[in-house]
Formats: sequence, structure tokens, C-alpha cells
Amino acid sequence: MSVKASELARILSGTLDGEDVALTGFAPADSAQAGHVTFAENEAYLSRASGSAASAVIVPEPAACPGKTLIRVTNPRVAFALALEVFFPEAKPAPGIHPSAVVAATAQVDPSAHIGPHCVVGERVTLGAGVVLLAGNTIGDDCVIGRDSRLFANATLYPRTTLGERVRVHAGAVLGSDGYGYVFDHGAHRKVPQVGTVVVGNDVEIGANVTIDRGALGPTVIGDGTKIDNLVQLGHNVVLGKHCLLVSQVGIAGSTRVGDYTTMAGQVGVAGHLNIGSQVTLAAKSGLMHNIPDGEKWMGIPAAPISETKRRLIAIQRLPELVRRLKELEREVEQLKAANVSQG
Repeated sequence: MSVKASELARILSGTLDGEDVALTGFAPADSAQAGHVTFAENEAYLSRASGSAASAVIVPEPAACPGKTLIRVTNPRVAFALALEVFFPEAKPAPGIHPSAVVAATAQVDPSAHIGPHCVVGERVTLGAGVVLLAGNTIGDDCVIGRDSRLFANATLYPRTTLGERVRVHAGAVLGSDGYGYVFDHGAHRKVPQVGTVVVGNDVEIGANVTIDRGALGPTVIGDGTKIDNLVQLGHNVVLGKHCLLVSQVGIAGSTRVGDYTTMAGQVGVAGHLNIGSQVTLAAKSGLMHNIPDGEKWMGIPAAPISETKRRLIAIQRLPELVRRLKELEREVEQLKAANVSQG
């Protein structure tokens, strides 16, 4: 494809500075060729872009890159994401149902939806406009999938799961499986039936091999705009607010509630029945066992406010020196004792 630099500037809400060249692709500066556009957000990137063969460079508004057509933008990172969508648009399968798919007669499938090979769509399922089931998806009875949502290969929705609009569920993810609920009865663990649901808001992305348990009674809820990385586990009746970020291998136990715009870095573990506020940050590998108010940053095992944990870490780093000094003091005490004995 070919896009004029002026058209790309319009799409990126930027301004064109230089020749209105035709652009045929997007590439990093180190491999860009004539006709490509690249981006530069700091001096190091600008230096590489200036020496590259790229025909145009996306830059912050005040930046200079002599000899290149520039597209000046407020936020180069956002512009980078938008430009990739222009040059690498996601393929949209044609509407229709593959002959190998099994679709219940009671399912309501919008004519613009795509159901790929070996998919199973249960009774009373609703698939909105532009929904894509790529391959091997199992959609349980009474599920609802909103418009323009996409399930990648082998993602599974258990019965009565609801997805909003523009939701992306990556390969191998399982939504609506049984919550981990048991009660000890006469020497054995008796299963507590899990009769709740999973409700996912709009513009949510769920990574590969994520597991989200349905509620024991009410729903497990994922708020609008939340992005969940691969290999995350959410227990029954967890409630995530809007626009949260959960990085790989986060685990949240049942009935914990999380506010809006909260970030949990990789391998964070959260105990059940906690309340975590909005705009909270949990650093990687934190083990959380306490409620957190809005806006705080915690880290460590067990997790604590970040300033407190840093003091702990500094104290631990000083331990070898403190042990050495303690041993010296013990030797001095023993020497003083020996001297007193000899004088007595």
C-alpha cells in the first residue's frame, strides 16, 4: 500500500514538515528503506533516523532531523501505534460460517459475523455485528459476544459468559470455568457449585492462556478498557475496574475488588477478599495480603508501601556488615572477660 505523508499526518493528528512523499511501509531506523517512515522520540532515535534511508520520520513537535520529511506529533508513542495500524491492518475474515462449525439452531448470529473452522456455538448464543471466531472456539449456551469482538484460536467461553464490544480474547484463554470453591465435609473436600457468570466490558484485551473463573453466585467482572497479559488467573467474583493493566502471571484470589487504572506488574499475587483502590501500582513479584487505598505504590513479599519496602531492602543489604561488627564486639567482650579473670 502507499500513503502520502500528508494523509498520514492527518491520521496521526500531526503536521507535515517537508516534501509530501509517498510512504509504502513502516520500519525501525536501522532497517528502513526508501519509501519507509520511521519514528524517533529522543536524541538517540533521531540520530539513527537521520542516518537512515527512511523517507519520513515521526518526531516530537520541536525535534529536528535534517534532510527528512517530518511528521510532527504531540506524542510519538501514540502516533507509532496509529501508524502501525495504517501499514499493518489486521485481516478481517469474510462473513459466514465454516462448513465444519457447529452452530445451534437457537443461536442468533449477525450476518456480518465470521465463524471459523471447528467452532462450536451453543444454544441461545448471541454474536453481534463483526464478531470473529477464528478457529476451534467453544461458545457455551447463553453467551453474548458484542460487536467487533474477536476470539483467537481455541479460546473458550463457558455458558452465560458476556463479552462487550471490541473485546479481544487470545488463544487458549478460558472464561467462565468453575471457581475454586470447596468446603470440608466429613473428611473430604466437597465442591461448592459455582453458579455465577463472567461479565467483560468494552475494549478489553485478554491474553493467551488467561483463566477467568465465573462467580460462585454473582459475576466476575472485568471493567471497560482493562488489558490482561498472558497467563493471568482471576478467581471467582473478582471485580476489576476500568483501564487496569495486569502483566503476565498475575494471580488474584476470589472476591477481591480492584479500582480503576490500577497496574499489577508481572507475577503479582493477591490474596482473596481484599479491596485495592484506583490508580494503585503493585511492583513485580509482590505478594499482597492487605487492602490498599487509592493512588499508592506497593512492592515486596509481603507487599508494603514502596518506601517501607525500600527501607527493608536497604537494611537487608547492611546485614553482612552488621554481622561482622557483632562478631567483633563479641570477641572484644570475650577478651575483656578473660582479662578480668586473669586480674582477679
